[in-house]
Amino acid sequence: MKSTLVAAALGLGLATTAVAEPVEYTLDSSHSQVVFNYDHLGFSTTYGMFSGFSGTIQFDEADPAASSVNVSMPVTSMFTGWEARDEHFMGADFFDAAGTDEQVTFVSTGIEVTGENTALITGDLTLNGVTKQVVLDTVLNKADTHPMANTPWLGFNATTTLLRSDYGVDMFAPYVSDEVEVFISIEAQQAAEKS
Repeated sequence: MKSTLVAAALGLGLATTAVAEPVEYTLDSSHSQVVFNYDHLGFSTTYGMFSGFSGTIQFDEADPAASSVNVSMPVTSMFTGWEARDEHFMGADFFDAAGTDEQVTFVSTGIEVTGENTALITGDLTLNGVTKQVVLDTVLNKADTHPMANTPWLGFNATTTLLRSDYGVDMFAPYVSDEVEVFISIEAQQAAEKS
């Protein structure tokens, strides 16, 4: 009887450990964007976006601080609504990325849970060959089963402010704002189990 109880306790402990481990989610690139804006000479606000996400979220529902994020997107996916400006941004004055597969990457280094569905995600943002630490003010919008895909799904929004000068793309600053406001909205689906 004693050995049966010990075996059951060990089994329960292993099951609890398995449940507590982070679960991998893959980004849904069709519903994930980074939108940015900056002040143009005080006359207007210019908006743009990046797309083409790839990456994963290791999501620990029981201990969100143990979660992690690793995502990337091509620099050349940038779109501002005016082709000549986009070409200028990809040219030597800014990213010098035309015809390349250069990526913008973000790798989390820590998560501070600040509320029931909010957290500050700290990580390394690599842009234009420069890596700087940034903090994303993040909200978990929803963690549920996707009604059409019938699989676990996550949705997040996040915001941060970057300085162009930190990444060597500061032409025309400060007349064109050095500060760039960034809004991120992503969805991710639970990855298929590996056999």
